[in-house]
Amino acid sequence: MDPGAVAIEALGGEGVERHRGALIALLTDAVDSGASVGFLPPLAEAEADAYWKTVAAAVREGTCVLLVARVAEGADAGEGDVVGTAQLLLATRPNARHRAEVAKVIVHTKARRRGLGRALMLAVEDRARRPSHSIPRSDTAWPARSPHTPRAPTAPSIRAPSTTGC
Repeated sequence: MDPGAVAIEALGGEGVERHRGALIALLTDAVDSGASVGFLPPLAEAEADAYWKTVAAAVREGTCVLLVARVAEGADAGEGDVVGTAQLLLATRPNARHRAEVAKVIVHTKARRRGLGRALMLAVEDRARRPSHSIPRSDTAWPARSPHTPRAPTAPSIRAPSTTGC
């Protein structure tokens, strides 16, 4: 699977519900393979299910943007499979509504080492640049430091709020 065979899109609350089984499998794969995403292995299906229900509620409330990487139509196998996610948590306090935090950038073990994590980070950063959220923040090292991740020459820059609204 090459990155061109993957489509990155935002899911609404109904989309999260529709793909919840695949999202549960993705989170379980990440946790059980040692990813540090806020859960301990082995991850129980009920715990993963409860988590994605809270994400769906946050998406509906407008406090979270969930981007998913899905195998694109016409790809060889697994068409429609969710193989990665990234979340943009939108600040809700009146003095911080221009801020957003990146969370849960996850790529399924079967899809790693193909540039999907980077593609998800670029997509979430692009989403964060929209007029009302111009300061993306991440509590995760970028690029992620793993034995298999080469160091990027530069990290994404954090930009000051735009005066033009773009």
